[in-house]
Amino acid sequence: MAFNDGSKLDPSQVEDRRGGGAGPAVAIGGGGLGLVVLVVALLLGVDPSTLGTSSPSAQVPQSTSVTSTLGQDCKTGADANARTDCRVVGFVNSIQSYWTQEFSSKGQTYTPAELVLYTGSTDAGCGYASAEVGPFYCPNDKKVYIDLSFFDELHTKFGAQGGAFAEGYVVAHEYGHHIQDLTGGLDTSGNANATGPNSSSVETELGADCLAGVWMKHATDTGYLKPVTNDEIAQSLDAAAAVGDDRIQQESQGYVSPETWTHGSSAQRQAALKDGLQSGDMATCSTPGQ
Repeated sequence: MAFNDGSKLDPSQVEDRRGGGAGPAVAIGGGGLGLVVLVVALLLGVDPSTLGTSSPSAQVPQSTSVTSTLGQDCKTGADANARTDCRVVGFVNSIQSYWTQEFSSKGQTYTPAELVLYTGSTDAGCGYASAEVGPFYCPNDKKVYIDLSFFDELHTKFGAQGGAFAEGYVVAHEYGHHIQDLTGGLDTSGNANATGPNSSSVETELGADCLAGVWMKHATDTGYLKPVTNDEIAQSLDAAAAVGDDRIQQESQGYVSPETWTHGSSAQRQAALKDGLQSGDMATCSTPGQ
C-alpha cells in the first residue's frame, strides 16, 4: 500500500512509549473487566490471561524517559512509505479521518482513540500487558496498543504473506473495537466468556473485521492513500485467514477445537472482512448489542 507522498501526517494521534519499561503491574479483577479484555484484547487467539494477571503489588521496571522522534520523522506520506512507525501513524490518521466523517454524516460525534506504540511491555487502562498478547484495544482508556514486532510475527509465526495492507488491517481491526465501544456494540456481559463459532466473543471479533473492511473500502477517499490494489486486498484477506482460530489451533496443537474459538475461523474472518470491503457500510457489521 502506498501513501500519497504529499499527505500531511498527524503524529499527535500516536503515543510513542518504545524504549520505556512499564510501571507497577495492575491486576484485572472484578466488575466484568476481565470479560472485556477477553473480547477485545487480541487480534489472534492467544491466552487473554496473559494480560493484566500480575499482582497489584508486583513490580516491573519503571518507565524511563522516552524521547520520541515521531513528530520530526513522520510528517508526510513519503515518510509513511519509508518507515513502519510512520506508516502506522498514517493508518491511524486515515482510519480516524474516515470514522470522524462517517459519524458526522449520521449526526454523531466520533471520539478519537490514541494508539500507543510500545516495546516488550506496557501499562494500559486494562492492566499490565506484554507483547505476547498481540495488538489490543482497551475500553477503559480507549486506546489501541501495538508492539511493532507483531507485524514480523504475523509473517514468521502465523504464516501470513505480510505487506503494508496487512498491517493496515491489523490497525483497522483494533479501531473497529473502538467503534463498537462508541456505538454500544461491545459485549461486556457474562456472555463475553462464551466460546464457539457462534459465540458473542466471535461475533464481536468478526464485527471488528467487518469494520476494518469498511475503512478499507473508503481508505483512498481520506486523502492519505493511493488507490488500493487487488494484491493489497489479498494481503489483508490472507492476514485475516492467518489469525483464524482453526488455523492457529492446527499449527499449535495439531487439531482444531471449534468449541473453544474466541475469534472465529479463517473462513469466518475472511468473510467478515469481505462483507465490510464490499458494502462499505458499518450497518453490515452486526455486533452484540446492536
